[in-house]
Amino acid sequence: MSARDVLARLDGLLPGLEELYKDLHRHPELSFAEHRTAAELARRLSGSGGSGGFEVHTGIAGTGVLGVLRNGPGPVVMLRADIDALPVEEKTGLDYASEALGCAAEGSNVRDLPVMHACGHDMHATWLSGAAALLAEGRDAWRGTLLVVFQPGEEAGTGAEAMVRDGLFELAGRPDVVLGQHLVPGGAGWVLTRPGVIMAATDGFRIVLHGRGGHGARPESTVDPVVMAASVVLRLQTIVSREISATESAVVTVGSVHAGTAHNVIPESAVLEVTVRAFDEQVRAKVLAAVDRIVRGEAAAAGAPEPPEITPIANFGVTVNDEAANTRLTTAFRGHFGGERVLEAPLVTGSEDFGELGKAAGAPSVFWLVGGMEAEAVLDAIAGGTFERDIPSNHSPRFAPVLHPTLRTGVETLVVGALEFLSVPTETLGT
Repeated sequence: MSARDVLARLDGLLPGLEELYKDLHRHPELSFAEHRTAAELARRLSGSGGSGGFEVHTGIAGTGVLGVLRNGPGPVVMLRADIDALPVEEKTGLDYASEALGCAAEGSNVRDLPVMHACGHDMHATWLSGAAALLAEGRDAWRGTLLVVFQPGEEAGTGAEAMVRDGLFELAGRPDVVLGQHLVPGGAGWVLTRPGVIMAATDGFRIVLHGRGGHGARPESTVDPVVMAASVVLRLQTIVSREISATESAVVTVGSVHAGTAHNVIPESAVLEVTVRAFDEQVRAKVLAAVDRIVRGEAAAAGAPEPPEITPIANFGVTVNDEAANTRLTTAFRGHFGGERVLEAPLVTGSEDFGELGKAAGAPSVFWLVGGMEAEAVLDAIAGGTFERDIPSNHSPRFAPVLHPTLRTGVETLVVGALEFLSVPTETLGT
């Protein structure tokens, strides 16, 4: 029994998977609040394979779900999908668009935020639900143990670590290989792999700049944190252009600035939120040191009455694919899809906490990308130099993957990937 035999039932599953995807898209939930999502995925996992199917564990790190399917002696293969959404107001115009609201993260004064699956985690969860059902039904094709993980809190950067701390491996056993994938704005049907580093590290900070408030008509009696914040924002932009070599890369973005409540009042403080991205640990350390130096230096130059507060709010390590396991997987994908659909992935400045699962298990891990946009439109935009403008990216309020063949492709990659490692002697998994 081959991968194609296991996938023979996929046509019959696609209508139900489309229904699941639309349901998840309509009802997104923020990090660690994915209660409805987790319940639905666990319900479907419990029914996969009928009698003797998945052993299902819920409530891991609050809303994480684990399915364990034991099928005789052999390797332990983990498949992972993230399930949380973003505080983004959807503007896709889809008839199944989200109108959901959710509470902000703890510590924020904002409530009733619009919520959207703007990063594709609804597709990730649907892909894994479909692959789990097919692999459970096709147990004659493999031997070993299949672990299916629906992970909360990826956008917070802490979901994978939280599941490990809450006993994921005690429940599941340690995997011999960890596999995962991400929806991207490439052509639907494309599969993109890359050995070694594939996604950047991220460090996020909340910076509070302290001033001395007063009347907007008498700035001389104040220390204006708005001007201080403006200086910090502009100076941070010089880190990459003036402190990082042209042969290296990094990103520094100020994504949030909040100060003041009235036009004629100079406030007491200003709050910035900053994200830093890098592919190399030495570059990462250099950028982080520069951020700290600039923020403290600008505050001192402005005569701030108190030093700034710099609080970490996100931390993702570099996502690194095991080279040998990636080679095996890429070869398997080319054999299944054909070489014209399996491409080399670019370096991605987005970040993931997927790699924490492999690190914690001491196992090789591989993360690949699956395109989800109309392929001709993507190619035309690339050819015309308008890709960044015309093709909505992850985290955009207009991010809307086409359902077909995106649904099929993502299920197939997970099934083909899992079968490549199941029933293979454990000592050869990374060779």
